[in-house]
Amino acid sequence: MQDWQPRPYKDYRWVVADPRLLGGGLAIRGTRLSVALILECLASGMTLEDINESFDHAFPPEALPEVLKVAAELAASVHVAA
Repeated sequence: MQDWQPRPYKDYRWVVADPRLLGGGLAIRGTRLSVALILECLASGMTLEDINESFDHAFPPEALPEVLKVAAELAASVHVAA
């Protein structure tokens, strides 16, 4: 399983979605950090430095634009509740 690579989400480099990683939720490539967790950290006022320190420097800062782009896409999508 050493050659296993998680499936990219759409055409993203850093955001992946694979059932073998975090139950298929959106995650950051090369980590076990979910996109939702990073967004929650940012929403609570954490800086990139805070996130880096909290997660043992696992979050690649260059992934941040993709995390925010995914959030914007999901926020713009239409969900109808019955």
